[in-house]
Amino acid sequence: MKELSSKFWSFSRARDAALIPKVEIVWKGPFSWKGFEHANKLTQLPDLAGVYLFTFEYKDGYILRSAGVTKSMKSRFAQHTLEFKKGKYTILDVESAKVGERKELWHGWEYARQHRDEFVEHKDFIMKALEQELAATRLFVTEIGEVRIRERIEFSIIQNAYVSKEPWSDLVDGGMALRGRFNNEVPIEVSNICSSKIYGLPESLEI
Repeated sequence: MKELSSKFWSFSRARDAALIPKVEIVWKGPFSWKGFEHANKLTQLPDLAGVYLFTFEYKDGYILRSAGVTKSMKSRFAQHTLEFKKGKYTILDVESAKVGERKELWHGWEYARQHRDEFVEHKDFIMKALEQELAATRLFVTEIGEVRIRERIEFSIIQNAYVSKEPWSDLVDGGMALRGRFNNEVPIEVSNICSSKIYGLPESLEI
């Protein structure tokens, strides 16, 4: 009987390194969160499929706050806005974030689910803090059609932040649901091209 193992393939760096492609991805931005374009004097986020970065102004550029993937920026950010207003996301103090320090004004996620009374009691304060964060957020995007490539880029950016021991490591929320490269997928060497300096976005990544 033919062995089943012959049907399965996994990438081996020693054997398959020549298969690794090199690609460039271009990040566009900064864009404004919807509703804040006039105040920011920035254009609205384009509606496309791809990967996006949340950033704040920092030194001579921008500092990474988070990353995500979507098949529609318009739909995804409408969802983000709704979840923020429900208190489900963590809200940071903007001035602290701009110097690379994490100071939470409201902790979302599981804490928010368990403390709805606290959210209701302090809702005015939380909503004011939210307005300040959304107004200060600068968005960068890259258009990527393939779902798995989007997921792998997001994973690599966030994982790089987690292990960097740099200020942006603290700004990125922990515990994100990420889908990195599977063993049967060939790595890709990615060069990140952006006209702005983004602290937390490496010049190159393997995804």
